[in-house]
Amino acid sequence: MLQEYYSMFSIVILVTLWSAQYSEASKAEFVTCGTILKLMNTDLRLRLHSHDVKYGSGSGQQSVTAVDAADDSNSHWLVRPATSETCKRGAPIKCNTVVRLQHVATKKNLHSHYFSSPLSSNQEVSCYGDEDGEGDSGDNWTVVCNNDYWRRDTPVKFRHVDTAAYLAGSGRTFGRPISGQGEIVGVSSQYGSYTDWQAKEGLFVHPSDPFPGGHAVHTEL
Repeated sequence: MLQEYYSMFSIVILVTLWSAQYSEASKAEFVTCGTILKLMNTDLRLRLHSHDVKYGSGSGQQSVTAVDAADDSNSHWLVRPATSETCKRGAPIKCNTVVRLQHVATKKNLHSHYFSSPLSSNQEVSCYGDEDGEGDSGDNWTVVCNNDYWRRDTPVKFRHVDTAAYLAGSGRTFGRPISGQGEIVGVSSQYGSYTDWQAKEGLFVHPSDPFPGGHAVHTEL
């Protein structure tokens, strides 16, 4: 199934009929299973990011940061069902659903655990998993929102299932080798700073029932 998502992703990038895609984009109100998107922290105005650079402390796993560039390909995340669960491709994600966010470039999942973050000593957030994108329960996050579904135009929060920490920026930035990139952490309260995330650029899969014959919508990947 993952191969199907990646093949779809490659095909859409090659599509040049931008005006037709733009007219369809307004229909994709929700984030759906199989969506590939970028997530922007609404306070810091930075996008969730990862890369094949490991932390030099803590878990030593693949680091997760935040960047201000909107066009960085290492900021794409695939919305997947929780570990050992399934979801219908194109189905809108309901609020309080548990999902995984898989980093498209490295196939590892957004992850957290009881290690300290390198700059602020909050909870470390990393990327984890094997070559097939399979990790463990530390990859599961609950989508916390006030609507029925995860809407593209409304910020949401992500609560880590194993530790109850909320995905956040710390407001601190790294030096070399990832100079200027923001630290991403887990924090204990959803009411703290930098815990809101909004869906931005991406490939949004239409819900299959409301739009028979519908297809993925590419909006500024």
